Amino acid sequence: MTSTAAPIPAADPATAPPVLAEVVRSGFTEGRHRGALVILGADGTVEFSLGDVTSQLFPRSSNKPMQADAMLRAGLALEGPLLALAAASHSGETFHLAGVRQILADSGVPESALRTPPDLPLDREAADAWLRAGGGPQPVLMNCSGKHAAMLAVCTANGWPLDSYLDPGHPLQRLVLDVVTEMGGEPVAHLGTDGCGAPLMSLSLTALAGAFRSYVLAPQGSTARKVADAMRAHPEYVAGTRRHDTWLMRELPGVLSKVGAEAVQAVALPDGRALAFKIEDGATRAVGPVLARALERLGLDDRVLRKIGDSPLLGAGVKVGEVRAAF
Repeated sequence: MTSTAAPIPAADPATAPPVLAEVVRSGFTEGRHRGALVILGADGTVEFSLGDVTSQLFPRSSNKPMQADAMLRAGLALEGPLLALAAASHSGETFHLAGVRQILADSGVPESALRTPPDLPLDREAADAWLRAGGGPQPVLMNCSGKHAAMLAVCTANGWPLDSYLDPGHPLQRLVLDVVTEMGGEPVAHLGTDGCGAPLMSLSLTALAGAFRSYVLAPQGSTARKVADAMRAHPEYVAGTRRHDTWLMRELPGVLSKVGAEAVQAVALPDGRALAFKIEDGATRAVGPVLARALERLGLDDRVLRKIGDSPLLGAGVKVGEVRAAF
């Protein structure tokens, strides 16, 4: 049957953010995802942008490298995979949970001190296995529990209160604010609360991309470089075995990548080029296609980009369309 439905009308181009991705089913565009994107050159200047890249937004978990940096500056004694886990939105796979529990145990902090909300593993296969074994939501399963365990560890090392470690006025969170301001290169205009309960600092997309650029170019031995190196050396701890941050950092050595909730993404290449974007409606299905297209503009390996950018639409289990980049 031929559809007689009219296409979704385009928004007023004078006021609406640009379309970053289209939802195409059976050759028919049934939806659009708008947003903003910025690409920085190796010298840090803006080479390409779409939409508003100077107004501040909440980067969500794309701020985690800066949070981990702040913890190192406060004396966090983690390295390698456990430091990567401190900057992670982990999938709740077995090795993630073991790492979180190791951070807590090494600091003498009980698992009950975690103030992450009870959750199931972010990874579908891990969640299914957990439920089949009779488990339910727990704080340790929440994707931010590595960051929270590290926060508790550094609080213990400094003699700071554990019960208020998420309060914006806590010494650790004041330091995080300082680091986000420093690495972003602009004052934080908005302070909020992230989904895990931790304080959340706003930045513009241009500042976020610039911060990631600073991490890959930081001097060897600096806290910033230690965070970037740990994330890049152990990408499976940053995300999971079935996540695009892991694929990108594993397949393209030297790349630093971190997604955030509500469809935020930041990436830096080892030569200092960087990008950041936000899908306005928070649709995660658009992140892969937009990321792949942005990286394509930077000349990255097409083999890796095809895997990241694949976002099929199904009809009775058969691919009948896709979410695709529109720039």
